[in-house]
Amino acid sequence: MRYMLDANAFILLLTGYPSVVARASECEEDGLVLSAAAFAEVAHGSSHGKPPPAEVLQRAIQRIPVLPFDAAAAQLYARLPFRRGGFDRLIAAHALAADVTLVTANLGDFSGVPGLKIEDWTQ
Repeated sequence: MRYMLDANAFILLLTGYPSVVARASECEEDGLVLSAAAFAEVAHGSSHGKPPPAEVLQRAIQRIPVLPFDAAAAQLYARLPFRRGGFDRLIAAHALAADVTLVTANLGDFSGVPGLKIEDWTQ
């Protein structure tokens, strides 16, 4: 099974949140991916002093592939029925297009997305 990390799950992984690290370590070698939208969200925070530091972020994407946001994801984005913020909506559409399970610590942010598979590894 493949999992796409939401920005908050990616940050928790990089900052060593125990249950997220444990679940990630159980994944197959190519089992974790990151949406380009989530990467942009985290990189923006890093550039403004939020965790993780830029060098940690750069090392992480050497191990966790960043998937490009493609036309299929853009078409799904245009049809999503919920009104969440831009990054959440982009990430949800990307997870649907890639047919992966989205890992987030904010299940409520994505609960209105039909067909989206989501898990919270902090519980």
